[in-house]
Amino acid sequence: MSYDNRFLALRLEGPLQSWGFDSQYNRRNTGLMPTKSAIAGICCAALGLPRGSGKEQDFLTSFRSVRMTAIAIPRQGAKKELPVRRLQDYHTVQNTKTADGKNKDCHITHRQYLTDASFGVLLEGDAVFLGEIATALADPKWGIWLGRKTCIPSAPVLAGLKENWEDALRFLIGEKPLESFTRQEEVETFIEGRDSLPDTAVSFAIERRLFSPRRVRTLQGIERL
Repeated sequence: MSYDNRFLALRLEGPLQSWGFDSQYNRRNTGLMPTKSAIAGICCAALGLPRGSGKEQDFLTSFRSVRMTAIAIPRQGAKKELPVRRLQDYHTVQNTKTADGKNKDCHITHRQYLTDASFGVLLEGDAVFLGEIATALADPKWGIWLGRKTCIPSAPVLAGLKENWEDALRFLIGEKPLESFTRQEEVETFIEGRDSLPDTAVSFAIERRLFSPRRVRTLQGIERL
C-alpha cells in the first residue's frame, strides 16, 4: 500500500441496525456504534469476495491498516429528534443441528437491534484501496446490510471519497462542528483510548471466524445549538 491516503465517507441509515461484538450462544446483542468487522463485511459483500477465500483474506489484511471513525447522527422526526432504542426480538428455528450432529426440535435466540439510528463512518487509508471499495459500494456485487441480513439500508451506503478529512466529513454532517456529535475513534495507544473492542476481522470463514482487538475512544457530543 502507498502512503497516498484518502478519506471514504459511508452513510449507515435504515429502520433496523445491529452491530454485534460480544454475542454469546443464543444471546445476540448489539453495540451502540458500528463495528469495524461489520464495515469490513459490507465492503467484502460489495466486492463479491467469497467467505473464507484467499481474496477475502488479502482484503482483511489490508483493511486492518485502515483507520475508522464512527459518528452517531441523530435523526429528526416531525417535531423532535428521534431517540435511538434497543429492540429485542425473539427467534425460533426448527430442526437445527446440535454440536454432536443430532436434530434439535427448536432453537431459541434473543436478538437485539437499534431502531431510529443513523451513523456516518469515515475510513482513512490508501488511496487505491479505498478507491476500489468506493467503486464497489457504488455498484455492489452482492447485497449489503447494516449488521444483519434483516437490516437493509434505506439510503446509499457510499457518501463519497475525498482527498482530505474535512471534505469527506462534510458529506456526513455538513457544516456542523464534529464536537457536537458523539463519535468513536480508532486510536493506537492505551493513553489515547482505554477501551478495546474485539471487532477487527481476521477471517470470516464459517469454520474459523476470527477477530482481533481494536483500541478505541468514545467522545460524547456537546449539546447542539
